Amino acid sequence: MTQDAAQQLRRLLHLIPMLADGEAHSLHEVAELTGEDADDVLKDMRSLSLRYGDPGGFVPDLEIYLEATQVSMRTNHFTRPMRLTAPELCALQLGLAMLRREQVPEEQDTADAARRRLSAALAKLPAEGPGAGPVAAPMDRVHHLDFAAPGDRAQLAALRRGVRERRKLRLTYRRADAVESTTRVICPYGLVASHGAWYVVAHCDDRNAIRIFRLDRIERSELLDARFEVPASFSLDDMVHDGKVIDVDEPATLRVRYSPRVARWIAEREHMALDADGSLTLDHPLADTAWAVRHVLQYGADAEVLEPERTRREVERRLRDIVAS
Repeated sequence: MTQDAAQQLRRLLHLIPMLADGEAHSLHEVAELTGEDADDVLKDMRSLSLRYGDPGGFVPDLEIYLEATQVSMRTNHFTRPMRLTAPELCALQLGLAMLRREQVPEEQDTADAARRRLSAALAKLPAEGPGAGPVAAPMDRVHHLDFAAPGDRAQLAALRRGVRERRKLRLTYRRADAVESTTRVICPYGLVASHGAWYVVAHCDDRNAIRIFRLDRIERSELLDARFEVPASFSLDDMVHDGKVIDVDEPATLRVRYSPRVARWIAEREHMALDADGSLTLDHPLADTAWAVRHVLQYGADAEVLEPERTRREVERRLRDIVAS
């Protein structure tokens, strides 16, 4: 039933601009132009005109005159072309520029062509507001933006295809704390962009569990013919906590106090307020103790683990090893 309603909505959105010229149109001619069955066209028109709770034929701002063999409509909303504002067109430009950064070279021509068309449309728009400069050269604005590199674009394209076609992949992957790479067969459930990096959330056949793989640690990927189904209970939202990708059901919390020397820029990045003494105490979702140790040690004496205690002890142990070496 839902699919039938969606199909009918698509047909109506196609038909209304075609018919809304105030002229009478033969139902059979409309059916030929749209490639639809004449009975379906008639059914669609009746569904649109016979609405429960409203007078027959009444739809706000749309007049429908339906007869046995023809139909006519009058409206002022569907006869003029859709026009986007200059900020909306610039937002599309920016989105296309970001998308291009993630595409392999052979897929970039489409994005480039769309950006050129948007540039031409923007160049024709008048300046907005008194003293405003012309809306021109949007391509120049996005050319010089320093987008974070997404990793190997070919790997990203393969992962996206695996997600889209529900096909397994064989990965050569090296964890951050590993010396050698391992081979995994995964079912890619979805992709997540977080903190400047891409992650694939997948079922790992070798571990028989959900795992998260960071794109820039994938050395090689091979798309397989084997298919898979995503469990109905799976949700990508369950894998993201506070904007970070975490592969545990209930992530622990890492609480760190940053000294006033480094706290200001961390507070700006995290949109947090400084404490009265200029320091910052911040909670992070914690699923990997090794990551927590690396995160804290990068700030030296300007970061202190407050909890959990096991992470604090691990930082102390690592510092002793550094001093002893």
